Amino acid sequence: MRLSRFCLLFWLLILSGSAVAERVLSFAIVPQQSTATLAKTWGPVLAWLSQDSGISLSFATTKDISTFEQKLAAGDFDFAYMNPYHFTVYNQNPGYRALARAKGETIKGILVVHKDSPVKKINDLAGNTLVFPSPAAFAASLLVRAELRRNGVQFQPKYVSSHNSVYMNVARGFYPAGGGVPRTFGMLDAQYRDDLRVLWESRPYTTHAIAYRSTMDPAVAQRVWSAMQKMSRDPVGLSLLKGIGFAGFEAADDADWNDVRQLGIRPEDSGIIQEPD
Repeated sequence: MRLSRFCLLFWLLILSGSAVAERVLSFAIVPQQSTATLAKTWGPVLAWLSQDSGISLSFATTKDISTFEQKLAAGDFDFAYMNPYHFTVYNQNPGYRALARAKGETIKGILVVHKDSPVKKINDLAGNTLVFPSPAAFAASLLVRAELRRNGVQFQPKYVSSHNSVYMNVARGFYPAGGGVPRTFGMLDAQYRDDLRVLWESRPYTTHAIAYRSTMDPAVAQRVWSAMQKMSRDPVGLSLLKGIGFAGFEAADDADWNDVRQLGIRPEDSGIIQEPD
């Protein structure tokens, strides 16, 4: 009996030591929506990937996109789901590498107004304060602001914390228009979405990147990618991916975002944070 108890205690100590030694890797999601919403939808996806890959992935996000940029610039996240422009910047420094992206998806910028707004065209917004999720949000901010400038529309930008904040501010009548993307607009609560209409939509670009730190062991990233492939074929996995608006994962390469690079957006024009404080 004493021997059995000793053996049990021995194995518990071994397992405990393994658990302590195992590093939990952060998987950060750009804060397009509230932390509660992101945790609810991405949490089950990361749990599935952790179980299948054997790599412990911990959900992470930040209070706003500026803080998210600071952490990307510092290389604080192991994995990160980031917007296309973010990837072109942080791929260069500190060196995030593309792993995957949403299957069959592209990204567009949209400009939304209240459904009852008299605004019929972009030029009708001249002289107004318009709302955006952040200076460097690629489609929801950079593309929309560029289109406004191309049309000679003078406006004052107001930056809030997320895509959902943009939509709610416009739906409640606080601002006449705001920038977003079709995916987050489609996932918006009907009580707000039904009060909005899309005034303008951009052409499509390569969508968000799922990337990993360049200092990571490639074998670890490969195990996560293998789990993503399985999840994209598994009925239960696909049902979880539907919650984040994905039809599956597809492989990605750093060069996939050359269409974004060719826009020639300068960091100083975007207000993006390139180096940690």
